[in-house]
Amino acid sequence: MEQPAEDLSHGPVRLRRWRRADADTVYRVVMDSLDHLRPWMPWAAGYDRERAAQFVTLCEHDWPAGVAYNYAIVTGDGEVVGSIGLMRRVGPGGLEIGYWLHPAHTGRGFATAASAALVEQAFTLPGVEFVEIVHDEANTASGAIPSRLGFAQVERRHRAQEAGAPAETGVDLVWRLTREQAAAP
Repeated sequence: MEQPAEDLSHGPVRLRRWRRADADTVYRVVMDSLDHLRPWMPWAAGYDRERAAQFVTLCEHDWPAGVAYNYAIVTGDGEVVGSIGLMRRVGPGGLEIGYWLHPAHTGRGFATAASAALVEQAFTLPGVEFVEIVHDEANTASGAIPSRLGFAQVERRHRAQEAGAPAETGVDLVWRLTREQAAAP
């Protein structure tokens, strides 16, 4: 099975595949970002070293299985400032991008550049016809990224369960970019 590259560069960021040895780095960056992540990321509640270790272990498993491709977002000076993933959870022919950044590094185009890198990688993989980004409607910062990259909002859906994190409304916006749209001049 073809997989995306393990190391990518795009604009101001480099993406590198998360490895088991990165557990301490994941833990540190998440802990430094908790106040920023808790409103939007249900997994941030009760975060600890064990969950960081579980995450990188899952990353090591999911990559060769073709389930998810998770990367550290690294700045030009080598600082890990967040995480981004390309996941097979939107059905046949599609991949979903999910991301988060340390709050000291938002507003600098890092998440947009990282997402653009994953869009490019996604369309090099056989059978991928679309890429989606899904976020809670209240998370306007996350919604700015697909808009900048030419995605179209294709759905507004109520989650079956209530909101998963304190700031979430329980309404997701689904953005999609097709292979044809990405190839258009």
